[in-house]
Amino acid sequence: MPSNWVKTMAADDLEKRVAALEAEVAKLKATSDSTAERPHQWWNEIAGSFADDPVYEEAMRLGREWRESFRARSRPRNKRTHDHP
Repeated sequence: MPSNWVKTMAADDLEKRVAALEAEVAKLKATSDSTAERPHQWWNEIAGSFADDPVYEEAMRLGREWRESFRARSRPRNKRTHDHP
């Protein structure tokens, strides 16, 4: 008899847990569906936030110099042509 009681309690508990999970999934789907219609454009939130910022301008200048330093080093070399018989 205790075994049936345990099975009944376990089944009831399992049903409650599944119902709670289904409700949570439904809530997440509803939230996901409403945000999926219009993608979040994060760049609109930060656009202009560095305007007239001297630290940002300095960071951009240093980054540009760093990138340009690679271009100067990677200039094409004159390739030797080999005469093959």
